[in-house]
Amino acid sequence: MVFAKIDLNLRKAVFLDRDGTLNSDPGYICNPDDFHFFPGVPQTLSRLKEAGFLLVMVTNQSGIARGIIPPSALCAVHNKLQKELERFKASFDRIYVCPHHPDFGKKLVCKCRKPFAGLALQAISDLSIDPKQSYGIGDKESDALMAIAAGITPILLREGICFSIGGVQTASNLQEAVELILRKSS
Repeated sequence: MVFAKIDLNLRKAVFLDRDGTLNSDPGYICNPDDFHFFPGVPQTLSRLKEAGFLLVMVTNQSGIARGIIPPSALCAVHNKLQKELERFKASFDRIYVCPHHPDFGKKLVCKCRKPFAGLALQAISDLSIDPKQSYGIGDKESDALMAIAAGITPILLREGICFSIGGVQTASNLQEAVELILRKSS
């Protein structure tokens, strides 16, 4: 007989996309000096931390597979991002990156690239996260599909974009999405 270990101390989390959600999406960000949060993002993430949420970034960065972004440059960008968030006690508990693209590099179809849920499921396992108490925020359908596949409640940032996924909560920006989460979890 095999018994699975059950962690009764599962934690709630918010999974966040990077480009288009936390910062503008100008293309591939290779230099830390080119990374800038949208106004109010650090303070907004701080509110989630204060409410007891883990913060997990899940981002597709195909610039690595395309040979545009060296992995060391991506690390430098994320180090800057984390340093800025630390000032607000809002740093990410973990950052998960899919460096793959099906048409470039090794041309592999991985399970970590959104809309697949591989990275979110890895985070759920690594950090003892309860998907039922967790949310995923992003600006693309692939973000919502990843959240749904992982059993996480999706919130799409719409900013005038039309989505074809029915029944998904939308918000105008990150601040509005966080307000929705805080209201639902109180």
